[in-house]
Amino acid sequence: MASDPAGTNRAGRSSERYEDPPRLRSFKWAATRSRLLAASSDDATGRSAWFGGPVEGYFPRMPRQSDGDQPTGAAPWIPGAAGLDRLRSAAQDCRGCELYEDATQAVLGEGSPDAKVVFVGEQPGDQEDRQGRPFVGPAGRLLDQALDDVGINRDDAFITNAVKHFRFSRDARSKRRIHKTPDVAHIKACRPWLDAELALTNPNVVVALGATAGRMLLGPSYRVTKQRGQRLELDDGTPAIGTVHPSAVLRAKDRETAYAAFVADLEVVASMAR
Repeated sequence: MASDPAGTNRAGRSSERYEDPPRLRSFKWAATRSRLLAASSDDATGRSAWFGGPVEGYFPRMPRQSDGDQPTGAAPWIPGAAGLDRLRSAAQDCRGCELYEDATQAVLGEGSPDAKVVFVGEQPGDQEDRQGRPFVGPAGRLLDQALDDVGINRDDAFITNAVKHFRFSRDARSKRRIHKTPDVAHIKACRPWLDAELALTNPNVVVALGATAGRMLLGPSYRVTKQRGQRLELDDGTPAIGTVHPSAVLRAKDRETAYAAFVADLEVVASMAR
């Protein structure tokens, strides 16, 4: 049999080593890498074992979530044995729901760690989101006035919100940020932050300001219009009371009457805190 031409074997194929085209090699590598990363990934941190496993102080960055995604919840970002300052710092890395994507920052509570009273509102508003402090807008000023009327010093209380990021929509013409009520999924996702705050403060009484905070703290059957001003309890037995959110007073047609009813509820709070 005649010898093969240079560079071919007896089957007539090139004897040179075959190599995939660059695009095919890239595709194969990406698919293999994805399988290996999935197999070696650490669920607690989201980091691959290839990169040394969990790293203390590392907070996983979750993929961008849409409104239709189910929030993962804040629990993975809660630091152990943390004081209020560390809790606030850790909250800035929270990716427990999609609200972090558009908000300026997470807004945790402020006040005395030895507070006898903890006030829980709904979520930060526009000013709170910009300043990083709870209840500093118009509703906050009304709350300050009412607290002063019943003899509660704001500095001796602890004031926070059920949801830690500002949820809003934008006005197409003015670009203003319009408050948007958090969904139940957002409330559940944020609950670990509030639980951590309550554990650190251990108050004599917890006050739910509005329906959102009321449902988070007192259960889905809570109705602020029917149960405001009543002495209730949290699941752990901590005394609690619900009332309207200060913004509801600002929106009321008869603001004077609404404010008087709000102050009456806070007078009950003052008596419970003693």
